[in-house]
Amino acid sequence: MVRRVVTGVSPSGKPVIISDGEPPRTHQCVHTPGHARSLVWNTMAPATPSADPTASLKSFVPAPGETIALTVTFPPSAVYADPGFDPAAAAAEQLATSPGLAELFEPDNPGMHTTPTVDYGVVLSGEIVLDLDGGEVATLGPGDLVVQNGTRHAWRVTGTEPATMFFVLISASGTS
Repeated sequence: MVRRVVTGVSPSGKPVIISDGEPPRTHQCVHTPGHARSLVWNTMAPATPSADPTASLKSFVPAPGETIALTVTFPPSAVYADPGFDPAAAAAEQLATSPGLAELFEPDNPGMHTTPTVDYGVVLSGEIVLDLDGGEVATLGPGDLVVQNGTRHAWRVTGTEPATMFFVLISASGTS
């Protein structure tokens, strides 16, 4: 999936690499083939610079003063139209692996959701469509950036190849 290198400070005060490898909270979805997520890092108040906070994260939606960094690989939309796709199993898997965030997805409008966050997104690979509630869309490719200001939206891959994005979610009370 992704390689994460984390730096810290040794007991003697020397900068060191404290971990190098796949983030411990990485999940390749079983019920949505091609969908994957890696929790890269999060900050909690108060932050401990060298401790890995990802194992203790309870919600993928940051609380006030917190941030979350993650990668998401979105499969082509055709995955959801496949006769073998089981929406109930996929939803249960998302609830188990991305608590807090999965509950915000609208069951009657697949993919649509609103988070109380400002999200900075970068397309790492593939092409993806940002679909806004008002009908506007933006097609994004590698290197494109998006600032998602707490609006109702969905991510759609209309092509045949998956798209991977890196996001930083920042708590933003008062967004809608």
